[in-house]
Amino acid sequence: MAVVLAGGIVANPDGAYRADVRIEGGVIAGVGAGVAQDGDCVSDVSGRYLLPGGIDAHTHFDLPMPDGTRTADSFSTGTKAALAGGTTCVIDYATQFKGESLRQGMENWHRLADGKCFCDYAFHLAITDWNESARGELPGVVLSGVTSFKMYMAYKGSLQVDDGVIYDALRRVTDAGGLLCVHCENGDVIAARTAELLQEGRTGPEYHPVSRPAEVETEAVSRLLAIASLTGAPVYVVHVSAYASMVKIIEAKAEGVRAFAETCPQYLCLDDSLYASGRDAAKYVCSPPLRGRENQGGLWASLRSGLADVVATDHCSFDFAGQKDRCLDNFSMIPNGLPGVESRLLLMYKGVAEGRMSLPAMIRAVSGNPAAIFGMYPRKGALIPGADADVVVLNPSGRTVISSGTQFQNVDYTPFEGIEVPASIDSVYLRGAELFRNGKFLGDKPMGRYVHRAESGAPV
Repeated sequence: MAVVLAGGIVANPDGAYRADVRIEGGVIAGVGAGVAQDGDCVSDVSGRYLLPGGIDAHTHFDLPMPDGTRTADSFSTGTKAALAGGTTCVIDYATQFKGESLRQGMENWHRLADGKCFCDYAFHLAITDWNESARGELPGVVLSGVTSFKMYMAYKGSLQVDDGVIYDALRRVTDAGGLLCVHCENGDVIAARTAELLQEGRTGPEYHPVSRPAEVETEAVSRLLAIASLTGAPVYVVHVSAYASMVKIIEAKAEGVRAFAETCPQYLCLDDSLYASGRDAAKYVCSPPLRGRENQGGLWASLRSGLADVVATDHCSFDFAGQKDRCLDNFSMIPNGLPGVESRLLLMYKGVAEGRMSLPAMIRAVSGNPAAIFGMYPRKGALIPGADADVVVLNPSGRTVISSGTQFQNVDYTPFEGIEVPASIDSVYLRGAELFRNGKFLGDKPMGRYVHRAESGAPV
């Protein structure tokens, strides 16, 4: 029996319009007027927006740390929180650690995720040990549906790779049919500044942003774009925090560089004044750090105009008690990362309600573009016939106050505590099955499937 969501406003990457949505066999069977057939179950969603399920293209679930601890959210808790927040697919960063093959890195992440996810999931693969064996494995990894990779220009001594490696990897990954994502911060300068600050006794969490100011990001972005220009390869810049960095990407695009830009809700909605909050400053230790409020207008404008491509979360959750608060006397040891997978869609809708961007621009950033760039469109990313029936029913007359006390994320705080959003999520459908309604899950069985991705494409 088909289900028809009738009377709502469909919000797609190309516009928002009154239409009914018919769901049958897990896919969108029809969009428009009069799509209902005899025997269909019709649900009245008048006054609601029907959104394509969100795609969070940047998460870190069940990530092991060098000290033996792990992130607070496993794939089970993280994907459950994602679904509750209107995200029906995540792309998590699997990691090949030093001494491992690419195949071992992928197998490790499949063991962590398979059979445990409440929303659909896919993987990028972060490469930290670039060698001839890894080069040879690239085509096989791409054939397995992992068509994007990651390298770090930061975290000297552990994850950081040098420019020659990035130059070689950009060419090799592109030749294999993949896309390279890059964390852009100057790791050498950060290491030097960190050592200076610690030696001077400036060790508290408030000095974390001092150790890695916007200049180290913008310089690394410029360097990456120059390398990408030399190779002719596409490149995806993760978690852009500073507007000056976004300008460099926009300028490079105008010059013909195939560059994609991702930013995050924390850089759009929070600012560096939070580092003056005493012990609580540790909650906001992430890399890149939060920036001055003056950055936010430019980042929002870049999204509004379509010059920035994706809003993802970089969800990497650590409890404040017992994890982040253990190293308050040495900011360099505080686990880096913020939770946010549950809040992203509502925070972006808040931007729509405040006139910062249009609803279609929001849909492009949270769903359509990540689907297209990472090889899942048109299966995901839009409510169109033949697509997976991943649907979020959003009530623009509702109200949501973000709070750690009501979240599904398995972490003891949220950086967005107390932010009020003039909307609420009524229902979330994953491949046609309604799994979440009015704040409650309709079952306890993980229904997420692994998504085998195609090669990257152009933004929608």
